[in-house]
Amino acid sequence: MAGLCCARQLQKEGVSFQIVDASDAAGGRVRTDQLDGFLLDRGFQVLQTAYPEALAQLDYESLSLHPFVNGAMVRHNGSFHRMTDPWRESGTFLANAMSPATHFRDKIRMWQLRRDVMGKSIEEIFDAPETSTRQALLRRGFSRRATDRFFKPFLGGVMLDSKLAVSSRMLEFVFKMFSEGDAALPAAGMQSIPDQLAAALPEGAIQFHQRVKAVAPGRLEMADEAVLEAGSIVVATDGPEASRLLGYERSVPSRSVCCLYFAAKEPPVDEPILVLSGSTRGPINNVAVPNLVAPGYAPKGEFLISVTIVGMPSRDDQAVVTQVRSQMKRWWGLVAEEWRFLRMYRIEHGLPVMVSMDPFRAARVKPGLYACGDHRSTPSIHGAMESGRLAAETLIRDLRGEPDPVTERDLRARAQAEERARQEEDDD
Repeated sequence: MAGLCCARQLQKEGVSFQIVDASDAAGGRVRTDQLDGFLLDRGFQVLQTAYPEALAQLDYESLSLHPFVNGAMVRHNGSFHRMTDPWRESGTFLANAMSPATHFRDKIRMWQLRRDVMGKSIEEIFDAPETSTRQALLRRGFSRRATDRFFKPFLGGVMLDSKLAVSSRMLEFVFKMFSEGDAALPAAGMQSIPDQLAAALPEGAIQFHQRVKAVAPGRLEMADEAVLEAGSIVVATDGPEASRLLGYERSVPSRSVCCLYFAAKEPPVDEPILVLSGSTRGPINNVAVPNLVAPGYAPKGEFLISVTIVGMPSRDDQAVVTQVRSQMKRWWGLVAEEWRFLRMYRIEHGLPVMVSMDPFRAARVKPGLYACGDHRSTPSIHGAMESGRLAAETLIRDLRGEPDPVTERDLRARAQAEERARQEEDDD
């Protein structure tokens, strides 16, 4: 996604380019497979329609987006409790207020959090002081019940961080995006998003099945020993691969996720809503039925069930399927035994670890060498797309001999980086 958006910006400014990709299709982690008439996204994913970068670069009408219900069904103590956004779903305020999933005072604080983030710009959110998401929830007065039953499975699933150690800025950013827009699926699967971006590029702009072995300014060494030369090079990969290619001493760590798909004759829920596990009993974080959202995800007469596990299970695939099926039987009864297992995706590099979002991550690594990806921005589709565009803009300024614009965030990030460097020298 970052590389595609970088290429589109270069194209817009009349700069020629060539993309080399080790995969067989565009999209990186945003990919969709077809199996027996089902559309299987590689990991449960959604598009937040309020993402500014997505709004600027994507044609939503052509994607034919279908939204989830603005809320979730929380499973706790043997029952399902429906929690939705009463400001987005009329007539549900009283039902939400009476839901036992969280205390009434938590619902008041939820409203205060929503009000606060709606009143801030994204720039203000990312310029604010940060702590961990768990600490931020504690400071706002949320109870342990609300944190464990709702925020842990909800935000943990979005950010692949069940411990809620990720930056509090991501808490506010995610909450703002969910409050302002919809979580949606394209009619033809998530891969239609990168496909739309790639379709606007010149014919032959992307070479697939081309793995890069090493990178240096002006030079790419390919796995087949070929050498490609270019005036400028942009590394648009996940964090660990970028670290390898750019020779970083420390790799960018990743959060992993596991996604399982099942086929059923009847859906376990009757509406397009996300089901969250409000308990630590069992591996499941969330369950969804994608074709209740976008009908094309499953053939007629069948239903696709998506199950997400945050982290990488240590057991083998069959043991994981058995464990997941056992939990679903507790939730929905023996019918879950009849659901046909389709496929499992173990995604090692689901999202980059972003405990702090302050480190200065300029696109320019050195003259003629640039990097982009969600590991250099926010861990999200928005972050990947934004990072790609910003890398292209930096490259173009360099070609034109123009200076970089300096923002307050840049100055603060540089100052913090310099302070950390001084502290490390003092420690040494």
